[in-house]
Amino acid sequence: MSYYFNTTLKDRDFEEAIEYVTDELKKEGFGVLTEIDVKQTLKNKIDVDFKKYTILGACNPHFAHKALQSEDKIGVFLPCNVIVEEHENGEVEVSAVDPIASMSAVTNDSLGEVATEVRDKLEGVIRNL
Repeated sequence: MSYYFNTTLKDRDFEEAIEYVTDELKKEGFGVLTEIDVKQTLKNKIDVDFKKYTILGACNPHFAHKALQSEDKIGVFLPCNVIVEEHENGEVEVSAVDPIASMSAVTNDSLGEVATEVRDKLEGVIRNL
C-alpha cells in the first residue's frame, strides 16, 4: 500500500504551485494550518542546501472534529501533510498523505469512515491539479 498520492504539474512554477494547491485544498474544505519551507529551514538550522520543498499542513475541521471524537490521540496524525517539491529538471511534484495508510496502526473501527472520506477528498485534490 502506498502512503501517498502524487502528480506532477507541468504548467506551474514552484510558487504558483503552492498557491494552486492551497486553492484546490480550499475547494475540498481544507485550510492550510502550517507551511514549512524545508529548504530555508535546513539552510538556517544546519547550513545545508536543499531543493525547493514545502510542507503544507492541511486540515478539514469537520473531519478533524469527527476523528478526534472517535480517538483523542489521533491528533498525532493531524494535520494531513501535502508536499510541493521542485525536482532538478524543474518539474514540480505535489504529494498528499493517504490517511488510510497513516491511520492503519490505530485499532479503532470508527476512524475508517473518516479516513476514507478524507482520502477521497485528498485524492480528488491531487487528481484535479
